[in-house]
Amino acid sequence: MDWAVRVGDTEWDVARTVAHLADACLWYAIDLTAGGRELNLVDVHTPQDPEPDALLDTLRTTSTIFLTVLEATPPDHRGFHPYGSADRSGFVAMACDELLVHTGDMAGTLTLPFDPPADVVAATVHRLFPWAHGIDADPWSTLLWCNGRQALPGRPRRTRWRWQCAPLEEWDGTDPTTPRL
Repeated sequence: MDWAVRVGDTEWDVARTVAHLADACLWYAIDLTAGGRELNLVDVHTPQDPEPDALLDTLRTTSTIFLTVLEATPPDHRGFHPYGSADRSGFVAMACDELLVHTGDMAGTLTLPFDPPADVVAATVHRLFPWAHGIDADPWSTLLWCNGRQALPGRPRRTRWRWQCAPLEEWDGTDPTTPRL
């Protein structure tokens, strides 16, 4: 398997994408632990040069750190995210979105099968993209559309995306990626 091949229409190769997933898991653990404060002095950066096994070990470790932080965090605790003050469910959904979408990107590039669990995908769409409720498409296609990976029938490919990572009861009922007049 070629870890230097470019993933989809991104600027990243497979190694950089796996490193990004490791970084995201660690950032989410840090941001959730920090509460509402942005810890911009922390520099999380997984090198993309190591052997693939080292990158995978790093991803396993950072995802375990994230899970450990989640398990120790009360459900009503809030953490920092630029898109909103996320609760624990928001961080879980953001991590699922990252892992699902980027794994799908890599699997497509490497022509490997990837069939994510529909219930996890549907829960991710429901939690992060409430404006996508009612779209007549399977959850995986909807998640890819929400993340700008593909078009849906009657809906062009999105050029911008954003999460509703704060609790859903705080959602204002609009799609934040739609320009307001």
